Amino acid sequence: MAKATGIRSIWHSMPLTRFTTRENYIWLVVSTVCIGAFMAALDASIVNVALPDMSTYFNASASLVSWVLIAYLLTLTTLLTLFGRLADMLGRRPLYTFGFLVFIVGSAACGAAVNLPMLIVSRVFQAAGAAMLQANSVAIITATVPPSVRGRAIGFQGSAQAIGLSLGPAIGGGLIALFGWRAIFYVNVPVGLIGTAMAAMILPKDKLSGKKTTFDWWGTLFMTPFLVLVMMALTEGMSWGWGSPRILGMFAGALFFLLAFIGRELKFRAPLVDMRLFKIPVFSIGNFTGLLSYLAMFGVLFLMPFYFERVLSFDSAVSGLILTAVPLGMTVAAPKAGALADRYGPRLLTTGGMALTGLAIVGLAFTVAIHASLIPMIIELILVGAGLGIFTPPNNSSVMGSLPSSRLGVGGGILNMARSLGMAMGTAISGTIMATFLALNGGVERAGGPKPPWIPATRYALYVLVALSLLASLLSVFRVAAGEKATTVEKMPLEW
Repeated sequence: MAKATGIRSIWHSMPLTRFTTRENYIWLVVSTVCIGAFMAALDASIVNVALPDMSTYFNASASLVSWVLIAYLLTLTTLLTLFGRLADMLGRRPLYTFGFLVFIVGSAACGAAVNLPMLIVSRVFQAAGAAMLQANSVAIITATVPPSVRGRAIGFQGSAQAIGLSLGPAIGGGLIALFGWRAIFYVNVPVGLIGTAMAAMILPKDKLSGKKTTFDWWGTLFMTPFLVLVMMALTEGMSWGWGSPRILGMFAGALFFLLAFIGRELKFRAPLVDMRLFKIPVFSIGNFTGLLSYLAMFGVLFLMPFYFERVLSFDSAVSGLILTAVPLGMTVAAPKAGALADRYGPRLLTTGGMALTGLAIVGLAFTVAIHASLIPMIIELILVGAGLGIFTPPNNSSVMGSLPSSRLGVGGGILNMARSLGMAMGTAISGTIMATFLALNGGVERAGGPKPPWIPATRYALYVLVALSLLASLLSVFRVAAGEKATTVEKMPLEW
C-alpha cells in the first residue's frame, strides 16, 4: 500500500515545476505532443517498404502479408473515438503517457515476432497505443495553448504528422538495408521512452469535472464492427470485386451497425459520440472537409506510383522519392498557415488551401496527359501538399475550438477518425476508377501485347479528386459564413 501511495504521489507531483514555470512551457507541451504525432504517423507508412521482405521471411503471399499494414489502420480507426471519450473521463495526460508505453511494448513485440500471426497481433497492440496518442494530441494542444497561437501550435502538430508520413518509406528503406525489417519496429523503443518521460514530466494536469460518468459500451460494440466492415470493404474491394457478395455483405452489415449506433447514441445519456456535436456547423462540416482533404492527398499518393512505374519506368525507390514532394509542401506550409489563421481567421485559408490543391491536381492531370517533363510534375505535387498544409491547421483549430473542454477528447478522436477514413477512401476510390477504366479499355497488361491505357486512367481518376477538393473548398465557405457565428458551444447543453 505504501508503495502504491508513493507512486500516486510521484504521479500527482508532476508535471515538474521546472518546466511549468518556464516562459516557453506551452511549446514544450507542443513538442511532446509532436513526438507522439510523428511516431504514430511514421508507423502508418514505414511498413510499406518492408512488406516484400516480410513476405519472403515468413514465406507468405503478398495479400496475406498486407494485413500487417491493414491491421494497424483498422485498429487505429476503430479506437480513436473510444480513447478520445476515455480521455475526457479519465484525463488526457495519463492516457497519452500510457499510450507511449503501449506503443513501445507493441513495437518491441513486432520486432520479436516469430511468425506472421504474432506480428499482426502485435501490430494491433501497437496501433492501440498509437490511437491513444492521436486521439489526444490535438485535444491537449487545444486545452493548453491560448487561442492567439493555437493555430500555429496545431500547424506544428500537423507538420510532425506529415514529416512522419513522408519519412516513413525513406527511414524504413535505410533501416532494412542496414539491419533487416525488424529494425523498423525496434527503432520506436528509444524514441518512445523519450516521449514517455517528456509526457510524464511536461504535460499539464487535467481539470476533470469530478462528476460521475458512465461509459457507452454498447455504442462501442456497434461502432467497432461498423468501422471494421467499412475499412475491410474499402481495402479489399479491388481484389475481391466491388460487386462480389462478400463486399456487398460488408457494406450491408456496416449500414446495419451504423444505424444501430446512431439509434443508441441518440438515446443514451452519456454516449460515446455526442451526436449533438454535429449540430455545430463548424464541427460537422470541418470534419467532412478534413476527410475530403486526406481523400484527395492519398488518392494522389496512390495513383502517381502507377504512372511513374508503368509509364515512366521508374523504380519504386525513385517513385517514393518524388512523392515526398507532397508531404514536403504540407510540412512547409502548415506552420505558416497556422500562424496566419491566428491573425486572420480560418475562412480564407481553408477555402484557398483546398482550392489550391484542386488546381494543382488539375495541373497534374494535364501534365500526365501531355507526358511532360518531371519538373512541372514535382512542382504540382509540392502545390498539392502546400494546399493541404494551408487548409489543415486552420480547419483543425476551428473544429476543436468549437467544442467545450469536456468534449475535446472525443472531438479529437472524431477528427482523427475522419482523417483515417479519408486515407482509406482516397486509395479505394482512386483504385476503383483506375481499375474500371482499364477493364473497360482492355487494360490487362500482357507480355507482347498492347500497353494498358495508364495515362487516361490516371487522368480521369485525378479529375474526380479535383472535384472532391473543390467541394471541400466550397463547403469551407459555407461553414464559416453560416456556421461559425450561427452556433456557439456556450448555448448548447453539452455538459452531462
